[in-house]
Amino acid sequence: MSESKTEIKIGDVETFSIVDFPSHIAVVAFLQGCPWRCPFCYNASLQPLKNTDESIWTADKFFKFIEKRKGMLDAVVFSGGEPLVQEGLYNAVQKAKDMGYMVGLHTGGYRPEHLRKVLPLLDWVGLDIKGPKAKYKALTGGFDAFDAMGKSLDLLLQSGIHFECRTTCDPRELTVDDLFELGAFLKNKGVKEYYLQKYRPIESDKSTTDTVCESLISDEKLISFLSGAFEKFEVRR
Repeated sequence: MSESKTEIKIGDVETFSIVDFPSHIAVVAFLQGCPWRCPFCYNASLQPLKNTDESIWTADKFFKFIEKRKGMLDAVVFSGGEPLVQEGLYNAVQKAKDMGYMVGLHTGGYRPEHLRKVLPLLDWVGLDIKGPKAKYKALTGGFDAFDAMGKSLDLLLQSGIHFECRTTCDPRELTVDDLFELGAFLKNKGVKEYYLQKYRPIESDKSTTDTVCESLISDEKLISFLSGAFEKFEVRR
């Protein structure tokens, strides 16, 4: 079996986080590789599947680290990039579970067939929903990814696992009407937990102001609608 089948490629690690797995202290492994090119991506350095020269985290080093942190950390989160790109994800999740950790996953829903394999081992998932169907191609950099996301969402709904959906609200790409449409779609699917995330301009975006970013997530009618549509809803700033 090739190395790509057995080991994860890690771009970076957050050694202590209280925001990446609800109500738990976690370590976050940011895995290399993502096929999408979302215009608001904060982690563009993680897009190539190969490790960059700056990466200091091997899979072996990561697992030795979390072995030493047992009792101080509750959970391991695999983020990205897009973790479902990597074939070694299943083995990595299994290894973390064998160490006694809860395991979370951050994903855009890429490769639902891979999610189906990993899902029985997971304790929590954060699913990134980019926007309404008509805009998904633009929001993923030219990929028709809405159906893959929808299949992943269906798997999560059927699994009974604790998960949340969230949308980064880039005002260059999304409107209030888009968020109404997306909220209605998720409500009708049966999603219970949804969050809007404030867009913070990426380095190349020199024109979008904080006022514009704030206005998209502050529309009173939108917030009222979403608050009533989901059991849990918040705006994350």
